[in-house]
Amino acid sequence: MQILIEMKEIIKVFPPNVVAVDNVTADFRKGEIHAIVGENGAGKSTLMKVLYGLEQYNQGEIFLSGQSVNFQNPGEAIAHGIGMVHQEILLIPQYTVWENIVLGAEPVNFLGMIDRQRARQLVQKKVDEFQFNLNIDTKVDDISVAAAQKVEILKLLYRNVSVLILDEPTAVLTPQEIPQLFNELSRLRDHGHTILFISHHLEEVLTLSDRITVMRKGKKIDTVQASETSKTDLAQMMVGRTVLFTSHREKSTTGKQVFSIENLTYIDGVDHKRLENINIHVHEGEIVGIAGVEGNGQFELVNSIMGLIPTKQGTIQVNGVNLTKADILERRKYISFVSQNRGKMGAALKASILENVMMTHHRLNPQFTTWNGLLLNDQYARKFTGQIEQQFSVVMDRMDNPFRSLSGGNQQKVILGRELRLATPFVLLDQPTRGLDVGSIEYVHDLILKMREQKRAILLISADLEELFRIADRILVLHRGKIAADLPTDQTDIEEVGYLLLEGKER
Repeated sequence: MQILIEMKEIIKVFPPNVVAVDNVTADFRKGEIHAIVGENGAGKSTLMKVLYGLEQYNQGEIFLSGQSVNFQNPGEAIAHGIGMVHQEILLIPQYTVWENIVLGAEPVNFLGMIDRQRARQLVQKKVDEFQFNLNIDTKVDDISVAAAQKVEILKLLYRNVSVLILDEPTAVLTPQEIPQLFNELSRLRDHGHTILFISHHLEEVLTLSDRITVMRKGKKIDTVQASETSKTDLAQMMVGRTVLFTSHREKSTTGKQVFSIENLTYIDGVDHKRLENINIHVHEGEIVGIAGVEGNGQFELVNSIMGLIPTKQGTIQVNGVNLTKADILERRKYISFVSQNRGKMGAALKASILENVMMTHHRLNPQFTTWNGLLLNDQYARKFTGQIEQQFSVVMDRMDNPFRSLSGGNQQKVILGRELRLATPFVLLDQPTRGLDVGSIEYVHDLILKMREQKRAILLISADLEELFRIADRILVLHRGKIAADLPTDQTDIEEVGYLLLEGKER
């Protein structure tokens, strides 16, 4: 297979002395799907940003079809046929699908005005060519996340790129949407496109890829054929030790009831019942998992518990305290919360890492303030941030840097550290390991199980059924806003839960 791209002895250093990519040599072949895997901070995203012209490298050479190139910006990369789809969707919600796709590269008529008819025809041709099931006249605000990701890919195909770099493309998808994306990527490969695929999910990597490059601490460890390796081998190369993919959960004796929802119903502004008569009880020393296909009420359930939407009917209690009408700060005295959307709800991206770590703690823990709460205790806050950095192996330069300077996985580690160190009886985890690598996922699971041993009550919402089966004591299936089943984990299996997710009832 013809080598299309060669990256030779690439070094990238972030000031003052953080070596993100350390003398990496790699090649990517025409018409292959090539995965780049590694822990958070391993340098995989930085390496791809260097190729795409988003980051300038300090040393090395890049060759495209044998010709030396050095892209100064993404525009130059796209002009040479290389495009990148980022982890966060970067579309304009109020524009239609076709308007987003042609934006910045619109066909114009003889008057210099946008030729809307021609633009729609060109976009529809690409949709048909690659069999992307999209209505080009629908507003992006009204389509699913999976469909929005297709739009991002089509933006690049419209610009005739031959190399697609995908950064964690499945991170925002449900398990049911992933096979469809993989089918579409395989079709692109069959059309001669080269797919460079950054991922943490080793099962997906082994399913989709032709070859896999493993990185650790900025260095390339190896490039292997997907057909000649295994999940265990990849994990060991990634983290430098054996990673166990089995449950550490042991049976435990639960204590008193800590968290309860009784008869919770939520009706949205157009009189649709998003939640109907929800009853959930979580006890001391218990992890209760919520399984459900996205859009079946998980979002409304989480927002109801946290007081982000009004409760029309039902009650929410922690340790016997009625929080149904309580404000958010009052709830935070009893509830630790990890949101699935770290960019919008879990953090302030423009604020510093230090400020993000302090959030909530500075209102609930008097050690974070001095002079009777009038001034922040900067020394204590820095000590606390350093503890989270060390405990959660957060890769950062300075804690005064903006939160957005961290990789997605390291952002998640900071949020987990902040929330899990709150001394609350109840912990609400909404997709807590999304975007984390296998080593970090194993660590977080161990941490959750330790909280269980400490008799905290934990409600875990996850789209990853394997995760639920690994650490949850019970699994509740949420289907169209109702609890369809309440099953002890040891008395069910993934096949049964998967059927309940889709049908809402037992076979």
